[in-house]
Amino acid sequence: MNIPKLLRSFNFLYFALLAMFIPFLPVYLDNQGLSPAQIGFVVGTGGFITIVAQPLWGMISDRTKTIRKVLLFLLLCSAIVGYLLYVSNSYSQLILFAMLLYFFLMPIDPLTESLNFRIAESSGISYGSIRTYGALGYGIMALLTGYVMYYFGAQGLGLLFAGSSLLGFLVSWNMPDAPVTGKPVTLDSLKHFLSNKETLLFLLLVFVSSVPARMNDTFLGVYIIDLGGGSALVGQSFFLAAISEILVFALSFWWLRKGKELIIIAFAGAFYFLRFFISAWITDPQLLTYLQVLQLLTFPVFYSAAIQYLYSIVPEEWRATGQTVLALLFFGVSGILASYAGGAIYDRFGGKTFFLCVSALSFTGMIFGLILYRIYGRHSRKGEHAATL
Repeated sequence: MNIPKLLRSFNFLYFALLAMFIPFLPVYLDNQGLSPAQIGFVVGTGGFITIVAQPLWGMISDRTKTIRKVLLFLLLCSAIVGYLLYVSNSYSQLILFAMLLYFFLMPIDPLTESLNFRIAESSGISYGSIRTYGALGYGIMALLTGYVMYYFGAQGLGLLFAGSSLLGFLVSWNMPDAPVTGKPVTLDSLKHFLSNKETLLFLLLVFVSSVPARMNDTFLGVYIIDLGGGSALVGQSFFLAAISEILVFALSFWWLRKGKELIIIAFAGAFYFLRFFISAWITDPQLLTYLQVLQLLTFPVFYSAAIQYLYSIVPEEWRATGQTVLALLFFGVSGILASYAGGAIYDRFGGKTFFLCVSALSFTGMIFGLILYRIYGRHSRKGEHAATL
């Protein structure tokens, strides 16, 4: 059994599911006649569900000392709910199945990242060499989903989602579980982790930086359509963004240095600002699609550095939960503000003002990252558990 090959295949399939859900749920809702404010309400409420679901399943994983079995259950539920979501057309059904999919699908992300990091660490391979396949799956499926939605409609999208989920279930059935730490899981260790000032400031940085990223993820597809593009072009934009991540993840062993994570996060914030500021002035949907190649200097740089920094300060026995907290901030809490506020701004002022606000938030995140680097980044941390990705 080739463990890295199985894990890479699972990453490919899971992030392919995310590609069908995160960028295309707003597009699907737009096609169903919902306004940007209504879309923001659905996605934002999904953020509340994520806040509950991710810590819940992370705690279950830590307490039961298994990731694989939790993944199997979540994937099976996601296959059923995802199909029902994309064949529904009433507003009440859309909300119900979207919320259920947030509950079952989104918690898989931090569990998968924890599995990636732990197996990479125990096997002596690069985390980036595994996570690269997630970016590849996201990119290919984003491109494919755009065309499936264009030619076959939501029915085809529902079948594609369910089939991919079941394939991921079969792959994860044969995967090994993550290595289990010998340290006991205690609430005192989690309390110590969350009460640390450096930890709280770092989590605040993640939140501030992720809000604009999530605003873009939610409304980029809607903006492309408003500029005259179609679902196929939306797929192409997310394909370019995801494919651009591959080389960055693959070379993370070369560019990601322990102790430099905060300055790297600030670097990513600078390019987030540049990317979103330019987006505000673009009126050609094709050009906006090409701009998404700047993803290579934003999300993969930010997220890789954030994971490594997190693992340097979280107690070993709470790594799955710590990873969950990070993902919760990036995809859950920040998604609530991004969706509600973003939907209101977009609905009232349009895409240009929306992206100017997004770029201003990214600039704030960059400054905050530089401040934290000045405070914490120039000295070594005691008792760290870091391992270079």
